[in-house]
Amino acid sequence: MLRSSLLLVAMVMASSHALYGPGDDVVVLTPSNFHKTVIESNELWLVEFYAPWCGHCKALTPEWKKAATALKGVVKLGAVDADEHRGLGGQYGVQGFPTIKVFGADKFKPTDYQGPRQAQGIVDSALSAASSMVKSRLSGKSSGGGRSSGGSGGGDQKDVIELTDANFEKEVLNSEDMWLVEFYAPWCGHCKNLAPHWASAATQLKGKVKLGALDATVHSVMASRYQVQGFPTIKMFPAGKKGSEVVEYDGGRTSSDIVAWATDKLAENIPPPEVVQLTKQSVLSSACDDRQLCIVSVLPHILDCQSACRNSYLKTLKQMGNKFKKQMWGWVWAEAGQQMELEETLDIGGFGYPALAAVNSRKMKFSLMRGSFSENGINEFLRDLSYGRGSTAPLKNAKLPNIKTIDPWDGKDGVLEVEEDIDLSDVELDDIDKDEL
Repeated sequence: MLRSSLLLVAMVMASSHALYGPGDDVVVLTPSNFHKTVIESNELWLVEFYAPWCGHCKALTPEWKKAATALKGVVKLGAVDADEHRGLGGQYGVQGFPTIKVFGADKFKPTDYQGPRQAQGIVDSALSAASSMVKSRLSGKSSGGGRSSGGSGGGDQKDVIELTDANFEKEVLNSEDMWLVEFYAPWCGHCKNLAPHWASAATQLKGKVKLGALDATVHSVMASRYQVQGFPTIKMFPAGKKGSEVVEYDGGRTSSDIVAWATDKLAENIPPPEVVQLTKQSVLSSACDDRQLCIVSVLPHILDCQSACRNSYLKTLKQMGNKFKKQMWGWVWAEAGQQMELEETLDIGGFGYPALAAVNSRKMKFSLMRGSFSENGINEFLRDLSYGRGSTAPLKNAKLPNIKTIDPWDGKDGVLEVEEDIDLSDVELDDIDKDEL
């Protein structure tokens, strides 16, 4: 009896966390079925990335289910628990919940859904997207499917770099980048199955990890050097100076598996980000441009917080940078009062120093941390932001502030400037006329 009760409670708890189930017309998507179900399909898909705790997601759920039923047989609606499957959400740049993506003719380039959140509006938007996809096919612009047209097993997709015996050393071994290299054979069935996943992963990892493909039946020198005995064989070459260390790829064969594995390995191998003082405009640009977020801290004036105090704050920021290095954010700091335009833009200074804000230069928005400037406080703030929970505000004038060019901190304690005493010995005060009262 007790066992049955516990089982019932477990089932109720599980169902209370899942917004969608087998009885719904919404397809439950996970890393294991996403590529085959969505990417390789010919249908139009609308996919919701949600978190079970998200209030807006809960409000959308009945509308999403109603729309899925209405569109059954016409357009597919799916849902991904992106809180559980964060890697899958990360592949598509999901930063808040719910996020809805439209997978149309080109499944490797989904678009953001910006339409209504009621069933009728969802249905209307889906039918409009379906009509556009059909017209595109009719004009011959797209085949509509998500399968790779190449059958060689890799190397013919634009983001997959074709490797040979001749260019391998230059492209891979002399590179500072992390590489994943597929050694394949044109006749290999598993290689052909891997091809679209490899191409998709290469696109998603662009700018972070390079993916290459080498036909081992033609370029046997490199295949022999790395002891390739079966196809496909995938090897990882770590970031930085390349030595003899080569890591065997032991992850899954879907694009989501490849991306997740590569991202984890990249985080293990890349050094923690530098926490750089804002001494000129280019420092802010380097930290914020082309990054998801840059973390800006304003530390107390050196006279209010001497070198030991300041270094303790910088140590905390470096620890946080190391903890969140997988996100590849930028990290900068300034002294209170040195970059006033920055402080005004980020509403910093009204409640004391140190202060911290996260800036999204792509959307020209920022979020100001209200909690304690401590390891726990910063961790909670950044964690909430990464889950889409934090509140944001637009940057003033919709642009990054101007940074004054200053000398960098010399690492020393601050010294209060003392004004020289004025010598009054030569002044005869008795000779000064006095006004009578």
